[in-house]
Amino acid sequence: MYKKFNETYHFIDKFKESDLVKLDSEISLIYRNYKTKVNITIIKNIKQFCKKTKRKFYLANNVKLAYQLGLDGAYIPSFNKSIRHNSFSKKKDFKLIGSAHNIKEILIKEKQMINSIFLSPVFETQKSKTYLGVYRFMLLKKLTDHKVIALGGINSFNIKRLKLTNCFGIASISFIVNLYNGK
Repeated sequence: MYKKFNETYHFIDKFKESDLVKLDSEISLIYRNYKTKVNITIIKNIKQFCKKTKRKFYLANNVKLAYQLGLDGAYIPSFNKSIRHNSFSKKKDFKLIGSAHNIKEILIKEKQMINSIFLSPVFETQKSKTYLGVYRFMLLKKLTDHKVIALGGINSFNIKRLKLTNCFGIASISFIVNLYNGK
């Protein structure tokens, strides 16, 4: 189902190789760990796993470390409004991706010089009862020339509706891993 999109991303909070090895190699991983101190060993282990399985790997909310460790890029969450990372040079193939929830945040992401914008949440999630919906998602998508990735509340029932939006890709916290684990 997700293969109908150009790019697919999966967020992980911890590295559990047995869960990730089942995923298709076209699925990029985004490691986000906001609650504990950065553990470079874990990041290097994930990088090694991604290199072995030929997938892209992004680190959330730490552009400098992602660049220093030679990752494929960094994910800048919507709460990060800083443009300081624009001051140092980056490799040509280093990619910045970031999330936004409204017009103001889309403009901030454009100032941060990101390559793709994750608009979220598209559908209702357990954590958020307020969501964009397909119509508002399409309106916000028209406000940027960047590649737009759908994030939030995606499941096997509403993924077909996303295809109608002509979004560039999808991102998931639980849908993709549940799909591969038969849930």
